[in-house]
Parts: sequence; structure tokens; C-alpha cells
Amino acid sequence: MAGQDALEVERKYDVDRDAPVPHFTELRDVAQLGPSATHHLEAVYFDTEDLTLAAHGITLRRRTGGVDAGWHLKLPEGAGARTEITEPVGSDTDKVPRRIRQLVAVHVRDRALHPVAELTTRRTTVPLLGADRVVLAEFSDDHVESEAPLGAGLLQSWREWEIELVDGTADLLEAADALLADVGVTPAHAPSKLARALGPSYPWAREPDLAPKRKGPAGTVLLAYARKQTDALKRVDSGVRLDEPDAVHQLRVAARRMRSVLATYRKFIDAPTANHLREELKWAAGTVGQARDVEVMRERLKEMAEAEPSDLLMGPVAQRIEEESGARYRRAHASGLEAMDSARYFRLLDALDAFLAEPPLTEAAGKKAVKAVARRVAKDTRRLRRAVRAAEDATDVEQGAVDAALHEVRKSAKRLRYAAEAAAPVHGKRAKRLARAAEQIQETLGELQDSVVSRALLRELAVQAYAEGGNAFSFGRLHALEQARADEARGRFSSEWADFHPRALRPS
Repeated sequence: MAGQDALEVERKYDVDRDAPVPHFTELRDVAQLGPSATHHLEAVYFDTEDLTLAAHGITLRRRTGGVDAGWHLKLPEGAGARTEITEPVGSDTDKVPRRIRQLVAVHVRDRALHPVAELTTRRTTVPLLGADRVVLAEFSDDHVESEAPLGAGLLQSWREWEIELVDGTADLLEAADALLADVGVTPAHAPSKLARALGPSYPWAREPDLAPKRKGPAGTVLLAYARKQTDALKRVDSGVRLDEPDAVHQLRVAARRMRSVLATYRKFIDAPTANHLREELKWAAGTVGQARDVEVMRERLKEMAEAEPSDLLMGPVAQRIEEESGARYRRAHASGLEAMDSARYFRLLDALDAFLAEPPLTEAAGKKAVKAVARRVAKDTRRLRRAVRAAEDATDVEQGAVDAALHEVRKSAKRLRYAAEAAAPVHGKRAKRLARAAEQIQETLGELQDSVVSRALLRELAVQAYAEGGNAFSFGRLHALEQARADEARGRFSSEWADFHPRALRPS
């Protein structure tokens, strides 16, 4: 049986053992009830020793009995909603399926998953049907017994109700809340059966962190941005492992953003921590992100070849591009996955967690954000201007040196962009405008850099075709077209830089 994914939207309620089931036909959209069914369910829940999955609102169980026996992974998707991933149980019943392991690897890392609780449930289900007999929702009356931890843990028993949407809308759940409230039934105090089974050992959500404020401490600007990017990296980790579109790009961007703001706002944290995190983030972005460069190149050259007149494509041009870039992508992606399964990557995640949990802030981090942040952003603006002057001084040397200098301009623009993005909570529209201006320069020079990389590959393909007795004409033509695109990007940058007059952030 293949695995399945589904969005689960439900409500849970605490009820007395002898509470009568309400008349759900009193709900406006429920015309009648379907036939009831009773199932005996046994579920073993898995987690790390320190309940990492539970701390992130994730549950993983192996269930027997009922119509959906197998492994169930539930990932939070907002209030009252979770994505449920199911996989069949293999011959080794304690072995977590590979796909599920990939989906939680960013949290579990290289720690073991083992049973933490066992629940037995006698479940009676009743479909709630609309006028056309469409199943709007399913009501479950659960009598639960639990043991956590297994063998010598807390024994509990309770009754709870669940209403899970099928083809109904959220309005049905709101109406059900009101109906049950009228008979004294309240929403469950625990977010899941596992939370109730674990009792006081369940890791409840921590208090939200302080948001950056103009008169608040400057360190919160760095921490808020770093936390946002760490969350983004973790969120896309499984997508990279499953080779989902754009996932590598998103992971690399999150890593680069963090690395950049750690440089801009480095005076707010102790130097060894900043240097270590920046070095490891550089490694992660570079190793995992290699596949992104190949991906961009492949799409770029594929589009160029497809736009060419057929009489100018001599030989298997598109095939050579696809075969070579496809092979490079597979090697790069495999190398990235190897890195993501390494102890080094997992220790980076540990270090990010530790940094955010107990940030080693300096005295400078306690100064007012509005002034301290403005100074750091101003320094990055001056850094960009110096990089442009260096590129202008390189105009008399070979084109490769000019492009290399413009690549440094691009990196400085990117750093300024991220610095301004982080500053936006305390500097508002002015910081956002600065970020957009820097992003425009970054994008234009990114086009130039893509052309540099693409031309190198086209030259290799031309040499390869010639060596094999093929016709290299089309690769030379594509190379010339790329050269024209590079010239256009340089010209566009010159125009954009002439118009680059960002207003400085107000220091007070």
C-alpha cells in the first residue's frame, strides 16, 4: 500500500464518561446520520528521548485496527489543522518508514526514535450527512486507555469526542462548538491524545519571543530575523530530501540570509558564536545549494535552445544540454543529501537552536534598536559603494576580471538587502525601500552571473561535441547570445546604479 497525504481538520472535546451523544441533526447542514461503526484501535507513539517531535506539535504513531492501520505522521498546519501522512507497516514493525523519517529528520537529526506511549481506543464513529447524503464530517466517540512511558508509566483512561471534516466547511465545526457548549461540553484542554497520555512530561509550547521595537534592544532585530530564517530552513528541509521543486533554492536562501545578518549585526553577539555559525551556514548553503546552480543553468539553456530556429540547431543540442546538466544535477543533489545526513549538518541545527534559546548577546545588543541598527545598515551601504568603485576601476582589464568585480558588487547588494529586511520592523517603509533597491541590483547582477556560468558550460559542451566529431556551431551561437545577455545586464546595472539614491535609515 502506497503512502498517502491528507489535510486533517478536526475538533476535540473533553466529555464525562456518561455524557449522552448530542443530536447532531440539530446542526443546520446535517440532514441525517449515517450508520455507526465501532473499532478497537491500538497505537504506539514514537519520539526521541527528549520528546522533540512533541515539542514541535508533531505526532508519530504506529496503529493497528480500524480502516487506516499503519504509520501515521501528523504535522501541524495552523489552528485545528494538520497534514497526516500514512505509510504501511513493514516486516520490521518498529522501523519507521524512510519517507516519514525524512519528513522529521530536521527535528530528530541523528537521534533514535523509540516508543514513548501506548494507547488503546474503543472508537464509535458516526458520519454526519448532508441533504444529498454527502459525508460532511465524522463524529468519533473515543474511550481511551493509555500508558506512558511504556512498561512503568502513568496509567490513564478518559473519554473524548472528535469531529473531523470530510466534505463540510469550517462553519460546521463552529456550529458544533456552539451546540456542544450548550450541553456543557468544552474543547479538549490537551492538543492531542499523546499530550494527555504524557501528562506533565509533555513539552508545552514556549512563550513567544519579543518582537523588535524602535526603542527596544537592538539584539531582538538580529534574533527575530535569524529565527525566521531558521524556521524557513527547517520547513523546507524535508522538501530537499524529497527533491521537491524549488526546495534547494529556498534552503540555500534561508542559510545565506542568516549568514549575512550574522555578519551585519555581528557586534550584537559574541564573535566565536557568530564566526562558527557563519562558517557552517556557508558550508551548508554551498554543499546543499550546488544542485540549485545546475537547476538554473539547465532551465536557462533549455529555454534558449527551444527559442532557436530549428535550422540553427545543428545536432542533438537540447539532448546534450539535458544529459550533461541532468547528470550534474543528480551528482549535486546526491552530494547535498549526503551532507544533510551528516553529523556536521545536524550539529549546525543544534547550534542554531542553542543560539536562539540562549543567545550570547553583547553589551551593544542592549542599545536602542533604532540607532544601533541604522548604523549597521549604513555600514553595509558604504560597503556596497566601495564594491562598485572597485568594479569601475576594473574597466581597463579583461572582461573576466570586471565580471568578477561585479559579482562582488552583487554579494554586497545582497548583504545590504538582507540587512534592510531585518531592519524593517524598526525602520518601516524606508528600510523596505532600501531592501527593494538593493534587491534590484542583486537580481540584475545575478543575471550576469548566470550568464558567466552558462557560457562556461556551453564552451564545455562545444568542445565535447567537436571532440566526438559533432557540430559545435549551435553551442557557439548560444554562447554568443549569452554574451549579449551579459552585455545587456551590465548596461542595466549601470543605469540602475545611476538611479541608486536610497535614503539613509533614521538613527533616532
